[in-house]
Amino acid sequence: MKIQIINGPNLNLLGTREPDVYGSSSFSTYLDKLRIKYPKIEFAYFQSNIEGEIINQMQEAGFSFDGIILNAGAYTHTSVAIYDAIKAIKTPVIEVHISNIHSREEFRHQSLIARACKGMIAGFGFDSYRLAVEAIIEK
Repeated sequence: MKIQIINGPNLNLLGTREPDVYGSSSFSTYLDKLRIKYPKIEFAYFQSNIEGEIINQMQEAGFSFDGIILNAGAYTHTSVAIYDAIKAIKTPVIEVHISNIHSREEFRHQSLIARACKGMIAGFGFDSYRLAVEAIIEK
């Protein structure tokens, strides 16, 4: 099984960015834990602050991976282009968020990409990614 994890803008700063919201651990540390917990799954990881690069990566993985876990960051609330990319690929996409977007600023309450995704998991910290892995495994 192959799972592509894609993180969007500012998620390269996890561990230092707003630790009260996102915690004090880096994503690479968490990814190592996922790889240990699921040794039979091949995880590919990609992060970009650039919308077009995220779309390119989704298109690259979107026909050969078993699932995509996407934390589009702020693009969640603004990107019709990422929505269109999700609709254009065959691989199911699960939207994840570390924080509960519905308990934050009102502009974060709407996800433009959710309708195109298989599901959304939010508010469980890094564990949101593990829950998404479980959802892909269970299909």
